Amino acid sequence: MNASNHSPSAVTTRRQRRRVLLAATLLAAGIGLGLALPASGAGEARAIPPFASDEPATAPAASETAVLAGGCFWGVQGVFQHVQGVTGAVSGYAGGDRATAVYETVASGRTGHAESVRITFDPRRISYARILQIYFSVAHDPTQLDRQGPDVGTQYRSAIFPVNAEQARIARAYIAQLEQAHVFRAPIVTRIEPDRSFYPAEDEHQDFLLRHPRNPYIVINDLPKIDDLARLFPELYRSEPVRVFPPS
Repeated sequence: MNASNHSPSAVTTRRQRRRVLLAATLLAAGIGLGLALPASGAGEARAIPPFASDEPATAPAASETAVLAGGCFWGVQGVFQHVQGVTGAVSGYAGGDRATAVYETVASGRTGHAESVRITFDPRRISYARILQIYFSVAHDPTQLDRQGPDVGTQYRSAIFPVNAEQARIARAYIAQLEQAHVFRAPIVTRIEPDRSFYPAEDEHQDFLLRHPRNPYIVINDLPKIDDLARLFPELYRSEPVRVFPPS
């Protein structure tokens, strides 16, 4: 075994290339057929109803966190980096153990982890329920089971990792509200997984959408989500995103 070929960095790069190659192939096929292929689901997103009871039980703190999973973390992070009131968004892993919180290991689909994003926000400017409204509206499709677009496996599942009992209550109540109203054409498969730790991903996965806006995978799957955010939530959209690292 060549250690250089099997290091986390080398394997991660190969997996990224396969993901990008798939997107580029789909894009080229669309162009060759004269088709418009802006992105999977592009232009189809719509604002779902807000949570019916968005009043906090207590006075909001200065800062809170939310941990959400909805497919590849590149796009989910990118969406919330453009949301007013969000002060930070970090890609990472949740649902498994610290020892397996490594990109290539998580990619096996056998660790219990999901690619996730830890969102830090000011609840005086945006509530947890509004974060969830954006999550269900534009960040991902909550009716896809153990996949999201071209990415398949439990590591791409739709999942909410509440950090306290109040978040768990809101998440369960909001899903029940949306299901009762038949907002989506298919059942919501989002799992609520409390008491799970979050582990930040490798640096190369942070700010990925912002650093690689011309990456075919980003162009096809994720940039339309940013457009949908601006279109559906103009009062919450920020053109200058928050970043994990300063721009180079």
